Amino acid sequence: MVRKHFHFTGRVQGVGFRYRAKYAANGMGITGWAKNEYDGSVEVEAQGTEEAINRMLVMINQSDYIVIDAIETSEIPLRTDEHTFRVL
Repeated sequence: MVRKHFHFTGRVQGVGFRYRAKYAANGMGITGWAKNEYDGSVEVEAQGTEEAINRMLVMINQSDYIVIDAIETSEIPLRTDEHTFRVL
């Protein structure tokens, strides 16, 4: 299990990004959250297996409306108090 923090820039707000992330995460047993930032970017924290998180990212990127220009990624400590993926 890993937990990663992602910062996405590009056309990522107003295109269903957070809800697509939630749908993908729930289907793969990933916990965490996604939220819009004031600068037009989206932040995501995702916890699960490396493989599941990578599949979630592929699924998000398959949208015709989402255009990811850059992703900043860092590994962060696991959380044991979280049981779902939420849209904030």
